[in-house]
Amino acid sequence: MKLQQLRYIVEVERRGLNVSEAAEALYTSQPGISKQIRLLEDELGVSIFERGGKRLTAITEPGRAILEMARRILRDAENIRRVGEEHAGGDSGSLVIATTHTQARYALPAVVKKFVDRHPQVRLSLHQGNPAQIAEWALQGEADIAIATEALDQYPQLVMLPCYQWVHCVIAPDGHPILDEKSLSLAALARWPLITYDPAFAGRSRINKAFELAQVEPNVVLTAIDADVIKTYVSLGLGLGIIARMAYDPQRDSGLQALSAEHLFGSNTTRIGLRRGTHVRRCAYDFIELFAPQLTRRAVDMALAGSRPDEEYQL
Repeated sequence: MKLQQLRYIVEVERRGLNVSEAAEALYTSQPGISKQIRLLEDELGVSIFERGGKRLTAITEPGRAILEMARRILRDAENIRRVGEEHAGGDSGSLVIATTHTQARYALPAVVKKFVDRHPQVRLSLHQGNPAQIAEWALQGEADIAIATEALDQYPQLVMLPCYQWVHCVIAPDGHPILDEKSLSLAALARWPLITYDPAFAGRSRINKAFELAQVEPNVVLTAIDADVIKTYVSLGLGLGIIARMAYDPQRDSGLQALSAEHLFGSNTTRIGLRRGTHVRRCAYDFIELFAPQLTRRAVDMALAGSRPDEEYQL
């Protein structure tokens, strides 16, 4: 039995039993993967996959157990490699942060600056995507840390660490009639075209839920993943914008004004996600604490061990 064989069966499962896609992802050949899977099955004396002709059609019952153990072995092997690199190389190597545009643009710059100053030998990479992509990158080991507001809590394989809370605001061009509203309401917003986030991003689920509960139909004419894009089209007069409050700066965003919308949409929690069973390196602990000071190494370790005392998670 070889680690490479375990990588092959795990990747084939991940690719929906498509051996060609697995071969492409692993930079090898389809016949090579098929041969190694057969050799592993012969060694174990069981079939991992059911077949229809030359195609894999399903995972057998023993195959499911083998795949679960293979994933655990590969995680442990990766953790061994990380421990070796950390102790042999000291404060070096790479750290990959998977996050959304909003976090990368508005929440992370000061943290990244401090981290780079403190760890000049660590190569820091920011991978931007939607929350589902971010979670998958963390689960597959392609990212060390996942940071997002939406979706991460839907992945039980990730340990969730709440970081901070934020709220939405409504932005409008100078002189817009909505600015004269004494108390902003959902009904008032629904009278105007709205520009806001794509449904997968930046607390959009809370916006949708608020309108649904009020039985008010919003006129969303444009969506984007980028608050700067939303502000651009608001400036052009195409509608009112609903964005994260952190994305509005009265000096930078001249010509636009912001109205508080916390009373309409509530607050949102940004979370860090770590893959269960992963080895967290010293630089990763440091990045997490820079981003969320309440998440000390002790708090992170307790969360990874399955203990979450309330005093460690005050936002």
